[in-house]
Amino acid sequence: MTVDLVVELANKALYTVILTAAPILLVSLVIGLIVSIFQTVTSIQEQTLTFVPKIVAVFVTLMILGHWMLNQMTNLMVDYDRVQFFNPGA
Repeated sequence: MTVDLVVELANKALYTVILTAAPILLVSLVIGLIVSIFQTVTSIQEQTLTFVPKIVAVFVTLMILGHWMLNQMTNLMVDYDRVQFFNPGA
């Protein structure tokens, strides 16, 4: 296994991690921002108010995009398997 191949595999892995984590993180960020603006406007200082909407939003996002996320991770592992198959000494 060459250095170039290792760098390429690591690059694909990091890209896949970022790509699959981004939707959940963005939804959580947007919901947190909306709730924070709501708390500021209404002067509510409840610390636990953000948790329930975030949990619900992340759960709904996982339900909608979970299949796509799993396919992305599976494709990465299939690519790794192909590299191992075509480089048996690796």
